[in-house]
Amino acid sequence: MVQMDQKALFKQMIDFQKTTFDNSFKAMSTLQEQGEKMVNMFLEQATWLPEEGKGAINNWISAYTKGREDFKDAVESNFDKVQKYFSESEGSDE
Repeated sequence: MVQMDQKALFKQMIDFQKTTFDNSFKAMSTLQEQGEKMVNMFLEQATWLPEEGKGAINNWISAYTKGREDFKDAVESNFDKVQKYFSESEGSDE
C-alpha cells in the first residue's frame, strides 16, 4: 500500500513537472517568435546590409528554432518514457 502511494506521488510530481515544462516552453517560444519578428522587420529595413549577412542571420534563426524543437522533442520523449514506466508498474502491483 505504501509503495502504491509513493508511485502515485511520483506520478503526480512528473505530471506537475511536465505541465511546468510545457508552460515554460510555450512562454520561451513566444518570446523567440517575437524576437524573430523584430529581427525580420529590421532586416527588411536594413538596405545597407548585404544579402549574405541577411542570409546568415536567417540561418541562425532557423538553427535556433530547430534546436528549440529538437530539445522539446527530446524532453517530451523522456516524459513519455517515465509516464509509461509508471503506467506499467501500476498494472504489475495489482
